Amino acid sequence: MNPSPSFKLLEATHWQDYELLDSGDGLKLERFGKYIFSRPESQAMWSRALNASEWQNAHAVFQPTGEESGGHWEFKKKVEEKWSMNYRDLKFWAMTTPGRHLGVFPEVASHWDFMADSIRQQTTSPNILNLFGYTGLASLAAASAGASVTHVDASKKSVAWARENQELSGLSDKPIRWIVEDAVKYVQREIKRGVKYDGIILDPPKFGRGPKGEVWEVYKSLPSLLEMCRQCLSNNPLFVIVTVYAVRASAIHVAQAVDEMMKKYKGDVESGELVTREKSANRLLSQAVYARWSSK
Repeated sequence: MNPSPSFKLLEATHWQDYELLDSGDGLKLERFGKYIFSRPESQAMWSRALNASEWQNAHAVFQPTGEESGGHWEFKKKVEEKWSMNYRDLKFWAMTTPGRHLGVFPEVASHWDFMADSIRQQTTSPNILNLFGYTGLASLAAASAGASVTHVDASKKSVAWARENQELSGLSDKPIRWIVEDAVKYVQREIKRGVKYDGIILDPPKFGRGPKGEVWEVYKSLPSLLEMCRQCLSNNPLFVIVTVYAVRASAIHVAQAVDEMMKKYKGDVESGELVTREKSANRLLSQAVYARWSSK
């Protein structure tokens, strides 16, 4: 690996329907479409810039419990069960969930743009694998740009949500295969079948369970999954993108794992943090670390 790998802070700058209004004191205040939410954010170790009355305008506040991502929403104002949001040409449904999330991780949009630009430059339709695909926005971005996509997630509910987003975006005619399956088991079967992909997206959780109780722990499970994914790559892949949330991992550690995975291919590894800029005080809030390989 290059002793001075490319390090970048990636900021998703094209949002209209999302804003980080303020953060601090272990919290963040965000606008998702027409609603404002207050959620815990351990990284916000500074003081809030907005006054208390503006925070009190939140439609709902997430109250955490001691469990990982556990808690409940406390609604201050009426919020629809679900509402539509846009990112550039994509449309999708947002809603409150028991795990504090709302169906979209806005900071990942910089990856969507990167993928779409890479795919549009190709003369043929690349084959893309999206693992831990959640509500499908990366899959829709890739398909909209001209790729054939295989979307894999262990949650039947998330895959159903992703299909609704496909319909809402007007992309029902695009070639996307929706698979409810444990990511590791799916890739193992693809290796046996000899299926090859031109790009792979991995957005793994810190901890999770597959549909048949398979256990995922990112530190233990990710290295072997990366090796399996390498065996599914075509001879001339376009990209591999890995985003890691809620762990102590450094971006350089993720970059080195991806670099090892891709050492036989000609390309570059870039790593860094996905950040969101506050509207209130112009501070950057780090949301995740990432590494992505792209062909030369």
